[in-house]
Amino acid sequence: MSSDDVFAGSRFLGKDFMKKSKIPDSSFVVASVEAGNTTTKCIISATDMKTGKTEIVGRCVRLTREVRAPAGDEKIFGETIGGTPLTTESLAEFVRDTIRQALFENNLTVNDIHFVVRSTGVTVETGEGLEMIILSLANGCLLAGFAPRKMTGYLSLEKMPEKLRAYSHLDRVYFDGAVAGVLPPAGFLGSVVSNEMEGELALAGLKEAGKHKDSDFRNPCIAIDMGTTLSGRIADDSKPYAKTIGNFCGYAGAIVDALVQKTDWSAKSAFEYFNMHQEIRPVYPSKNIIDGVLKEAMEIIRITEIPPGRKQFGPFAVNSEEAKKAGLTLFGCDIGENGSGLSGLAEIGARLYGKSDTAPERIGNIMAAADEIMSEVTVSLISRIREAGLL
Repeated sequence: MSSDDVFAGSRFLGKDFMKKSKIPDSSFVVASVEAGNTTTKCIISATDMKTGKTEIVGRCVRLTREVRAPAGDEKIFGETIGGTPLTTESLAEFVRDTIRQALFENNLTVNDIHFVVRSTGVTVETGEGLEMIILSLANGCLLAGFAPRKMTGYLSLEKMPEKLRAYSHLDRVYFDGAVAGVLPPAGFLGSVVSNEMEGELALAGLKEAGKHKDSDFRNPCIAIDMGTTLSGRIADDSKPYAKTIGNFCGYAGAIVDALVQKTDWSAKSAFEYFNMHQEIRPVYPSKNIIDGVLKEAMEIIRITEIPPGRKQFGPFAVNSEEAKKAGLTLFGCDIGENGSGLSGLAEIGARLYGKSDTAPERIGNIMAAADEIMSEVTVSLISRIREAGLL
């Protein structure tokens, strides 16, 4: 059944079927749409303007590899790390259906959403490819029924929904690009690192989460996002808004994805692998075994400050010269040289998996290795930041 069939059915059932979720009238409701290497998702959140706290209303998460195959004369502009080919048409349709499902499952319509924010973690080799992903995201939102005005920020109080105007300060200040109290890189022209927006949203999300835990999370700070690819940013202590002084790129969750590639199921990603085995209670290996695996893996994984002159790092196109002009220090995590060590990590995972005969032990082996390796990657990143004098 397609999303069109689902929505036709909901209209047939009548208005009573589509009762609204319980969202306070003082809420600013946002649909966050992301096309990632492993998953494509639409997360709907509501920020109560009276308290400043945000709650998740609902979400739809789908595997990006389920994007339909290119049809007819559609032009492939790029692919995910896992090798799924993408066209503007196929990705837009996939984004559309993801949004529609998220709205439908939470008894919402596009009219209930005030703003749509879009981001991507998919890596492409050219600036044109990145533009195609952004275009696909925008087209997917339009196909889902969102008006273009819901994809741009409010520049004046008059453009804002009337019920939210009392909570805004747009009659006294103007929007200068700062998000969550942090300005984008100075003079940034979009040519430094392609996942800048991912890092921006990661920091904003962590600051929001801090409100719910009564955490005094303020600038200066560091946000590290361990998705399939590595993203995040470093903010200084400038006033009134912090400046972005560092960015991250390279591989992160793809490290664990590689570990499971040659297991019994040959999973496409760790996300799928652990979901498939979530009913199994793992039995963990000895510390000596994991220490050996960790040492071997870290001989392949490279964590470094990205040196001047680099045009490629891991799966990302980078411009370290532009970064320097913008006052940015770039940090990265590579697997071998631009991903050449992925097969080596897969072999490590296969050997570790083969050390045991039972499912609980095998799952435990992989889970323990994943935890230790990613912990070491995080510690090493912090060490590089400290060595660069940014911490």
